[in-house]
Order: sequence, then structure tokens, then C-alpha cells
Amino acid sequence: MSNLSNSGTFQVGNHSVKRLGYGAMQLAGPGVFGPPKDRAAALAVLREAVASGVNHIDTADFYGPHLTNQIIREALHPYPDDLLIVSKLGARRGADGSWNPAFSRAELTQAVHDNLRNLGLDVLDVVNLRSMLDIHHPAEGSIEEPLTVLVDLQRQGLVRHIGLSNVTATQIEHARRMCEIVCVQNYYNLAHRADDALIGNLARQGIAYVPFFPLGGFTPLQSSTLSEVAQRLGVTPMQVALAWLLQRSPNILLIPGTSSVAHLRENLAAGQLALSPQVLAELDTIA
Repeated sequence: MSNLSNSGTFQVGNHSVKRLGYGAMQLAGPGVFGPPKDRAAALAVLREAVASGVNHIDTADFYGPHLTNQIIREALHPYPDDLLIVSKLGARRGADGSWNPAFSRAELTQAVHDNLRNLGLDVLDVVNLRSMLDIHHPAEGSIEEPLTVLVDLQRQGLVRHIGLSNVTATQIEHARRMCEIVCVQNYYNLAHRADDALIGNLARQGIAYVPFFPLGGFTPLQSSTLSEVAQRLGVTPMQVALAWLLQRSPNILLIPGTSSVAHLRENLAAGQLALSPQVLAELDTIA
């Protein structure tokens, strides 16, 4: 069992969360679509994560769709008091597994109710509005209309706190004029560092930054420098990549995903890995 307290905590809404969390995306089938190959293994990973001290789980009802949230409920409900489950809105899945924007008032409202039902909750602690102006990267454009819907759902008591995903600094600035933003979830890792300046700005404002694909996602990080550092330290490249993120900024919260208990334990052990200034400088050359 890893001692997650070594990596510190950060405040997100009403919750003080440990900086090493868990992302549930890989609990669904291939392509984040359909049922998992081994449902019992998926349940075991979630239970092991919480037993190891994880108190931040990232999910979405369009994973599966619906199935991932149903697995979370089966594994963990009734939930521990300190567990923060963060979901996201803004997409729906086609019958072919495609990812499609879902930004209308009806779609966003339905998505909140789907999350509540499948997770077995009366209120969602944190919901990230995911921009789909460009599915793969942040793109400038107004998100005021869908954010207005989410603020309305917050006023109705269905959502406590609001976050953003796949957004630009300008969109974050405009959103903060409409409501409190407690977290931002963008694509960021050791090799993809477009948000370097944004992370610092959010840290000064007390806003969590949650990198998705912290290990490269569907294309895992590949770097001879990363591999050489890991070999010298006697750990895996992915553990080094996670440790680098933890040391990058105190407002970074990690949500690496896996469907394997062994891989989960490996990820959580990265919280105990301290990288020297010399190693950090070496790793910084990768980007």
C-alpha cells in the first residue's frame, strides 16, 4: 500500500484531495466504449484505489457510455465521506463509438441526471464542462451558453462546483466572471507542455490543474531520456513521468487510469519518488 500523503493534498471545492487520484476511463471496453473485458477486475481496481487512500476519482457518464459510472457505484457505494467524484459533460457517444458534442440545454441537463442516477448520488460534487469546439485540443470560442446551463443546474442544487476541460486561458477568464471555477482539466504531460504558464496562473488563484493523458494517453510517452532516468533510479518510466508532474506544481492533481490492480499500485508508488534538481533539469529537455 502506497503512502499517498507524501504527495500532499489540494483543496477542490469542499474536499481536501490527495494529489494522486484515479481516472476511471479505462474501466470501459476498448475505445472507452462498451463493457470491460473483466468486470470483476474493474471492481477490484476501484476498491484497491480507495483502500490505498485515493479520494479523488475522475469519470464521465459518456465513458461506456453509462457503464463506467455504474461500475463505480457497484464497487464503492455508499461512498466514503472524503471521496470526491468528479464527472464531466459536453460529449455523447454515437452507436459506432464516436465522440460527439452535446452542448444543448437538453443534452447537458440529461447528462447531469444520467450521472446522478448511474453514480447513485443526489448531487454531483464537481462537474467539468468539456469544450468540444475541437475534440482533441483547446480552441478559442465562446462557451458561455453551455456554461450558463451548468450554472443553472448548480443553482438547482444538482451540482456543487464547476470545472472546465479542454479550454484556453481566455475561456477560463471569461468563465470565472460567470461562476467560481475550482479545477481545469487539460492535456498536459512531460512531453506536452503548452499549459506551462497557465498552470502557474491557476496555482496563484488556488485552482486545481488536472492533466489528462498524464502518461501520454492512447500513445504512451516514449523518450530515451525518460527511459534512461528511470533505469538509473530503478523505477519505471511512467513512475518518473508521474513524479515529475507532482513536483511540477503543487496545484497539479493526477488521475492516471488503469484496469489493472498491479498497474494501479505502480502508479500510486510514484507519490513516494523524489526527483533531484539535476534529474528534473534532465527531464525538462524532453519537451
